[in-house]
Amino acid sequence: MSDEVEFRWEDLLARVRRDFPHVYRTWFEELPPGILAGGELRVAVPDTQRCRFLREECLSAFVQSAMSLTGRLVSVRFVPPPGAPEPLASTAPAYLQQAALCPDYTFEQFVVGPSNRLAHAACRAVCGQPGSLYNPLFIHGSSGLGKTHLLQATCGELRSRHSESEVLYVSCEAFVNDFVQALERGQLARFREQARCAEALIIDDVQFLAGRESTQEELFHTFNALYQAGRQLVLSADSPPSQIPTLEERLVSRFNWGLVAHIDPPSRETRQAILHKKARLRGYDVPEEVLDFVAARVDANVRLLEGALTKLISEARIAGTAVTVETAERVLNEFSGQPVRALQISDILDAVSKHFAIRLPDLLGRKRSRSISYPRQVAMYLARKLTPLSLQEIGAHFGGRDHSTVLHAERVIDATRLRARETAETLTALTNKLLAGR
Repeated sequence: MSDEVEFRWEDLLARVRRDFPHVYRTWFEELPPGILAGGELRVAVPDTQRCRFLREECLSAFVQSAMSLTGRLVSVRFVPPPGAPEPLASTAPAYLQQAALCPDYTFEQFVVGPSNRLAHAACRAVCGQPGSLYNPLFIHGSSGLGKTHLLQATCGELRSRHSESEVLYVSCEAFVNDFVQALERGQLARFREQARCAEALIIDDVQFLAGRESTQEELFHTFNALYQAGRQLVLSADSPPSQIPTLEERLVSRFNWGLVAHIDPPSRETRQAILHKKARLRGYDVPEEVLDFVAARVDANVRLLEGALTKLISEARIAGTAVTVETAERVLNEFSGQPVRALQISDILDAVSKHFAIRLPDLLGRKRSRSISYPRQVAMYLARKLTPLSLQEIGAHFGGRDHSTVLHAERVIDATRLRARETAETLTALTNKLLAGR
């Protein structure tokens, strides 16, 4: 890497790895060395999925690390492969908004154990023979056990055989919101065309269909059209079809036509294997006895497990201490005793709506007045800081908003809290309340 200042790509990656362990991935080392010129660091990324991850999750880490190494203002630009669409511009159909895939959510990064073996095997089989084996495939289990990981891995594998536009991966909430908008705009025919011409339709969190009669009607006919055409359907929920409240019997029947696979909480051995793979993905060598200690102490779900590992690595590096069992015991005190319940978006929405004395429908709606938009941005900011959800997942919870809206909210509140004491105090009060209530 050449520029008017002495600057090595290896030093930048080492700085990101040291200061931002929660975003660092070992595949960063496979990227071509970035080129620094004219105050801009240009990094070529070989695929759009990783480019999207770098732009949405890692931009700040690379900017801060680059400026720290050079002592100058530096901007960073991640460039997708030639001819590939810009990852920040939606590559999804205009009438059915797809969710972006996380590059960590692949079959190679999924740890198989007794609790998830059937669901994993079914997803791999579906990729080999889409539309014929296990159609539909319905996966259910509690939050944070790997359903989204499996659905995204399946989508990525199917897209390697079909173009991106022919394999649709959407959250159920986005499906609901896009259907409502299509109705309002008189674009229902185009919405249906997008949904019913897919080679595969993958819908996450279909429990959001509860109480949505019109959307259930639409999905019923979409299901029939795809099934009769031999197209693959993959769905997930936090409970089996028969236990989703107010779900129409005809949909329950169709969801049970194929294979219904349950994911249970992972065993201690599986949790330890998950920690080992997560640590390697981030480029850290954590002793097995430490991984076993964390696996024994944190057994709620995989998301909390990953959060505990990130906290341990971060705290150990900040303190300059080795990652030992004693360090882990000191750092992970809040994970002791009973399993810690993962903080949910619903908790944040409830706390913010009460704090600002506004109605939940207004917080999730389309009103843009300052009295509504500011609390909404605060809620998005807290969701980014206090949950492991991606930008797309958070946006789906906020009325199906685009990931760029969530990113904008995070940046606005981050800047505001530095210059406005009231905002900083509000964030502190809400954060303490939310963490205390887990």
